[in-house]
Amino acid sequence: MKSLEELKSIREKMQGQIGLRAADEEKTRVVVGMATCGIASGARPVLNILVKEVQERHLDNVMVTQTGCIGLCQFEPIVEVFEPGKEKVTYVQVNEDKAMDIVERHLVGGRVCTQYLLHLDETK
Repeated sequence: MKSLEELKSIREKMQGQIGLRAADEEKTRVVVGMATCGIASGARPVLNILVKEVQERHLDNVMVTQTGCIGLCQFEPIVEVFEPGKEKVTYVQVNEDKAMDIVERHLVGGRVCTQYLLHLDETK
C-alpha cells in the first residue's frame, strides 16, 4: 500500500462485496455436491438442470451453486436447499427427474419433496 487513497479504494471495494453477500443471504441457495463422488454419481446433469430451470423460470430469488464433498458419498448426488429463515433441506440420490420435481414443487411451489430426503432407520 502506497497511500491513504489506495487504502480507501480497497475499503470501498470490500464494502461493496460485503453488501453483495448480505443481498445473497436473502435468496434461496441451492447447493449441489460436485466432488468426485458427486460427479461420478451424476451430479453434473443435475446441476445443469437446476441452473437451466431457475434461469428459464426467472426465479430471481434462487441462486444455484456448487460445493465440494458434502460427506455423504453413498447418497450422491446431493442437493441442499437453504431458504432464509428455514432449516436446510437435503435431497439425496437426485437425478434429472427429481431435480425437475424439486424445482417445480419446492422452489416454485414451496413444498418440500419429502420422498427425496434422507430417511435413516431410527429403529437401530
